[in-house]
Amino acid sequence: MNDQELLKPLIEPNTTKLVLVVLDGVGGLPVNGASELEKADAPNLSLLANGSACGLQVPVAYGITPGSGPGHLGIFGYNPLQYEIGRGVLEALGLGIHLTDNDIAIRCNYATAVHEGAKTVIKDRRAGRIPTDHSKKITQMLQEHIKQIDDAQIILLPGMEHRFALVLRFNHPLEQGADKIEDTDPQKEGLEPIVPKPEGRQAQHVAEVALQFVAQAAALLNQEEKANYVLLRGFSAVPRIPKFSDVYGVRALAIATYPMYLGVAKLLGMDTIKPEGGIAQEIETLKNNYNNYDFFYLHVKKTDSNGEDGNFDGKCKVIEEFDANLPGILSLNPDVLVVTGDHSTPALIKGHSWHPVPVLLKSKYVFGRTSASFTERECLKGELGICHSTDILPLMLANGMRLKKFGA
Repeated sequence: MNDQELLKPLIEPNTTKLVLVVLDGVGGLPVNGASELEKADAPNLSLLANGSACGLQVPVAYGITPGSGPGHLGIFGYNPLQYEIGRGVLEALGLGIHLTDNDIAIRCNYATAVHEGAKTVIKDRRAGRIPTDHSKKITQMLQEHIKQIDDAQIILLPGMEHRFALVLRFNHPLEQGADKIEDTDPQKEGLEPIVPKPEGRQAQHVAEVALQFVAQAAALLNQEEKANYVLLRGFSAVPRIPKFSDVYGVRALAIATYPMYLGVAKLLGMDTIKPEGGIAQEIETLKNNYNNYDFFYLHVKKTDSNGEDGNFDGKCKVIEEFDANLPGILSLNPDVLVVTGDHSTPALIKGHSWHPVPVLLKSKYVFGRTSASFTERECLKGELGICHSTDILPLMLANGMRLKKFGA
């Protein structure tokens, strides 16, 4: 029996309000003795942590570095080892593409490439994070020129900055395993892009179509100063996964500005809203919809973006921006408030890492007063100790008085 099978018969209706805030990649590592959370001036988070149950949560398993998909599934209570969702599906769903069993979805980056003799070398995997307006323009241009490759319809939609989604829609349902293809992103600058390599026979034709798309896109983009190449990441097909409301008995709303995070919420059956603007606008959206739902997921992206860029001070500023806007959430007086991240993204590493993530849970049914601030070292002193990410949802439900007693 998995955790969700244990919970489902215990679910009890209630009117309590549950708010889950995900500061993407919030966990860090010390630079000059202090992590980003320790360096940031965040008095509201410190006060909140002092009155909350705090701890560290492990997104997948010790030593495993999670992607954003597994990281989010865990904090939504889905075992990421049981439910594997590709980033391409999440990106496409977040951009509003309805996916079928005929589709392979791919999350793509515009990149900067240079030619060194016969070699193509990636100089910037994110094309300088080109403006979203420019990304829209060149994505539209590619769509106008690349509509079909062999038996696959080509569907393109721009995302934020350098990201876009590609859907290969074939004229027949695909075999299981058709999405098992290696990413073309080399993950480091100065290397050649990887040829899309299929893991098995079922993926051979999909890989051939993907290779043709890369070649055609590169030819069309060759006059671009920065976004002159494309990298394909997260080849994926639509999985079967239980709906969030069916499992937990709540009506849920997701508030996020980046498509991938709306995508995972849509896949789980949550309603979604994409505010225009930053943290303040997301919290305003939360306020405006507070009476219509009982579970809220609010996502903050730029903590992760700055961590990936190695921008320690920039990540601190995003934490401080959230802290300044935190009273807007607290003014709603939710019955349960959780603040955590989907994974750690230390600026020191410039990428996701395996380190446990700080978590706080505020409700009237916790001890609190064990952690002086919302930092890695202080949260380790808290009453939650080190837990698994899949423990967060059951704890939210319990503190929201939404679980019956187990057994006689």
